[in-house]
Amino acid sequence: MSVMPPHDTARRDPQLLKGVLPLLLLRLLAAQESYGYELVVRLREHGLEGVATGTVYPALTRLERDGQVSSRLLASASGPARKYYRLTERGYTALRQAEGAWHSLSAVVSALVSTPVPTAPRTAEEKTP
Repeated sequence: MSVMPPHDTARRDPQLLKGVLPLLLLRLLAAQESYGYELVVRLREHGLEGVATGTVYPALTRLERDGQVSSRLLASASGPARKYYRLTERGYTALRQAEGAWHSLSAVVSALVSTPVPTAPRTAEEKTP
């Protein structure tokens, strides 16, 4: 697994993470069945150092309630049984749709934010047609 370099998490908008977290969880679970804290660790390894367990577990609960993931308890050698999550067929469908929506949105956002920021806005009279 490739580990991404650390990013400046102090300026990361938590609302952006909240919006994309289900996609990230589905993507990670498509690769490997995991328990909740393991998903937190995997997200952190990919550069989301500030992600909290209190954010991930409610998202997993919603995904399970929506039928996109299923869970099962497995005994753990280091404590109580762990709840492992895996994608359902509905989850794979949701993942494909979410990835398509993400690529479409990120292309628009990238196009807008890749232009230089003007030093001052044009006035109404200077607007381009």
